[in-house]
Amino acid sequence: MRGTVFTETMLGTVRLDAGHPARRIRLDLRAEADDVLRPHRTTAARLTGRVRIAGRADDPAATGALEISPLARRRIRYRLSFTADGRTLTLDGWKSVTPRRPVRSMTVLPFTLYEDGAPVGRGTLRFPLATGLAPFLLSFRFPVREDPAEHIAPRWDGSPGRTEVWYTTLTDPATGTGFWVHHELTAPTDGSTPVAHGWAASFPPEGEVRHVRFGPVPWSAPEDGFTTGDVTFVPRRLTGSAGDFHWDLTERPLSGPLFTFPRWSWRRPLLPAAQMLPAARAAYDGTFRDGERTFTLRAAPGATARINGHGNARRWSWLHADLGGDGVLEIVAAVSTRPGLRRLPPLVFLRLRHRGRTWPRRAERSAIGLLGVGRFRARIGLPHWTVTGRTLLRRIRVEVTQPAERTLALDYRDPDGAPAVCRNSETADARILLERWWGHWRTEAQWTLDGTAHAEVGDR
Repeated sequence: MRGTVFTETMLGTVRLDAGHPARRIRLDLRAEADDVLRPHRTTAARLTGRVRIAGRADDPAATGALEISPLARRRIRYRLSFTADGRTLTLDGWKSVTPRRPVRSMTVLPFTLYEDGAPVGRGTLRFPLATGLAPFLLSFRFPVREDPAEHIAPRWDGSPGRTEVWYTTLTDPATGTGFWVHHELTAPTDGSTPVAHGWAASFPPEGEVRHVRFGPVPWSAPEDGFTTGDVTFVPRRLTGSAGDFHWDLTERPLSGPLFTFPRWSWRRPLLPAAQMLPAARAAYDGTFRDGERTFTLRAAPGATARINGHGNARRWSWLHADLGGDGVLEIVAAVSTRPGLRRLPPLVFLRLRHRGRTWPRRAERSAIGLLGVGRFRARIGLPHWTVTGRTLLRRIRVEVTQPAERTLALDYRDPDGAPAVCRNSETADARILLERWWGHWRTEAQWTLDGTAHAEVGDR
């Protein structure tokens, strides 16, 4: 089944509180519906985006709901919650569609602002036809609708020499502490009993990085996720107890899946390994105790990722960066262990979701370029590593820093028995510059993450 996704920008004025002057207001919204939009029916959509009121508000994390019913109910209703000067406000209004004035009724949105149910302001927004119509029409997408939960179930078919991973990384917004919970199934190449094992770790902004391991124990073949001893990962829930670590987390997906490698490589395991995110962005609520401190998490940003393959690469680097709003950047750069490939530079798989779109459009583009030309490049090292690349109209530069005091080194073994070491930081730094060609290169967006990026460098 397919859904509908589109973006919309509206401009106008609002008068907050009696006696105050009118202020400019701008809404940059993304609407996401679970069904294909049909004008003769009522369609419900989720709203996310940015609300700006001159001198009073600039909230890039506004959320709400959209009711699209131009024929059945003759209205298009918007409800959007955002913060302004520390106050939580709700915008409520609708376009009253009428055939007598089709253009005006579809482009003018009168609205009221509420605080705790009481009206505190009124205004009018307008859709700018001259500058907004083309981007609005070109933004429409009808993606295949997928439930993030369907990607949590184990994919192992019983073959020897395979590994499967579920790992979750998140950041506590209150303290800046990063967390990592890693679950792994290893089916040895020699056909011996497959085992389940993993670890959990906490990364405070300052102080000692703490971790604990669990397993290995024989794999119990659960149908819906990962289970071993006191550790469980099923859709929407992570629980565990190992040593003096305890965690109980609820996961709320905030977006759809993101395939870092080509989608076909996840469905058909033809490559040495494939990685994807069941939900590109998620929020976590619950508790995490690392033996010294108990953290109560509320809407902690992060994500769960999945790996399915034959084992680790010869060398690799990884980055997950939550960019705020609907933005997220996922990078895997790796050198294969296979003969003939191990001498090549790292293959880079980069996926940037920004303003409702994923770039590059195809996952293969960053790894192999066009006919082998224009591959993205990675320089893997510690404490700094970089990725650069470009397509026809965009280019990107990513600089990652993993400070030694905020990096944890863990050793383990692949299915073939070879040792591997990963050096992970859930409080890494990242600088990301995205540029677009407009006759010359101009900055389209840039992000600075200080201690909130999730990164890793490893080898075997």
